[in-house]
Amino acid sequence: MCLCPDVLYQEYRDTSKQQEIEQRRQRDGLPTAGSGVTAVPALQLQLRNSMHSLSLWQNLEAVKDSGLLKTLEAKEIILQEAMFELVTSEASYYKSLELLETHFLRNPVLVNTLSQSDMHFLFSNIEDIMKASERFLMDLEHRIEESILISDVCDIVYCHAVKHFQVFISYVINQAYQEKNYRRILQENTLFRENISILENQPKVKGLSFTSFLILPFQRITRLKLLVQNILKKVEENSKREKTAILAHQELERIVKECNEGVRKMSRTEELISIEKTLEFKSKSVPVISHSRWLLKKGEVQQMSGPKSTRTMRSRKLYHPIYLFLFNNLLLITKRSSSGEKYQVLDSCSRSMLRTEDLEDQGQMLACVFVLKLLENQEDREVSYMLKTESISEKMRWIYALTPNRRTRFLSTSTHQPDSPQVQCIQSYSSQEPDELSVEMADVLHILECTDDGWMLGERLHDGERGWFPIRVVERIMNAEVRAQNLKECQRIQQVQEGAQGARAASRGRRPAKTRNGNA
Repeated sequence: MCLCPDVLYQEYRDTSKQQEIEQRRQRDGLPTAGSGVTAVPALQLQLRNSMHSLSLWQNLEAVKDSGLLKTLEAKEIILQEAMFELVTSEASYYKSLELLETHFLRNPVLVNTLSQSDMHFLFSNIEDIMKASERFLMDLEHRIEESILISDVCDIVYCHAVKHFQVFISYVINQAYQEKNYRRILQENTLFRENISILENQPKVKGLSFTSFLILPFQRITRLKLLVQNILKKVEENSKREKTAILAHQELERIVKECNEGVRKMSRTEELISIEKTLEFKSKSVPVISHSRWLLKKGEVQQMSGPKSTRTMRSRKLYHPIYLFLFNNLLLITKRSSSGEKYQVLDSCSRSMLRTEDLEDQGQMLACVFVLKLLENQEDREVSYMLKTESISEKMRWIYALTPNRRTRFLSTSTHQPDSPQVQCIQSYSSQEPDELSVEMADVLHILECTDDGWMLGERLHDGERGWFPIRVVERIMNAEVRAQNLKECQRIQQVQEGAQGARAASRGRRPAKTRNGNA
């Protein structure tokens, strides 16, 4: 029984995430689809060579006819649905890859407008990605053909992740060049620009952009990790399926981590080189480029100087603009040149020697003001700067970037607080600054801090990543049971991973030592 969705992966993914949001809204007692808000399109999948539509494992005719729904426990049906979603979503993903190949990669209308090097910049090793997906999907389909009651899928995920999924890493790392060259080609190549517009507007693409196809591999490997994580939450503890789910999750997490680190490393090095070219050191030069350094935040703030009275606080003469470059291990305090292209370095300090003091409680006049103390600056002296930002949220963001160990309003998930505030993302957001966090629809985040002017500092539950994002893209999770369940599932994932890592470490410790000739 081979599965082939009637929707492209981009549609499947968005609808699946919207369903997660709707289920949470229902438990929160909020309006859901069909109750005054825009209805969510039904997720329709189709059996190959069949017109019967389906959305769930339990809706398969073979499942209905088997009588399994009468004999299986509810938790096993839920687990079957989780495994089934992994299979059907892979089929949808492969369908989108096929369209990327036939409609774009192999299309003479497009190919004839590009040089061989530009073809490589745009499509990279997408053909290797396709082969990996095809092999993976075939094995998943064979498993379902063996029995309508799915025994496991995580063993297949683990096997393919180990043997074939390395191709994702090279593709994702190349994406930074891919995006840059795509913009360049659009500007330089008029014929390509016209043809890509024609291809994007054809009905089979369903209004989706060319770039939405190019980013599919990274979206898929990330989503695959979450689908396995969802299965891991539902399998019985200490069962064989739990062991395979743990192995699959760990391998996928390793791949996603390598993808992220590869992208970051490339972009960070380019950024450091770019910044160093703009710096002018007045006296003591500080080497900026380092493999262990990256930019955390940069921007202009106002340095306050002179006597602080109510009258002078309103005077523009009190404020002098300075520009801060904050790296993970270094702060540079600079002054922008009149041309705006160069920055004269006035002072520097190790990040570990920075301290901040919020002056919010000293009156409305100081609501956007904080004190930055350098315990040991470039001249080995202790100095203080009184700084003013444009908004309260910008002040909070600078304070937490400069002094990361500062206590937040709410505690981290690692403290295991039973009823910590949580939000769910209802609209995707791409980070605009280094201290921001990109969030996807349905992401659940633990709140560490929030400001009165529309920003939150959050920690994503499924990977622990932290950053700021606008409040408008999330909804608070009101149901205490939902929050507790989210935290419990998060902690279970952490515990099983720690247990597996401990077991591997103990196993390595028990291995007999080898002699010089290689014998134990």
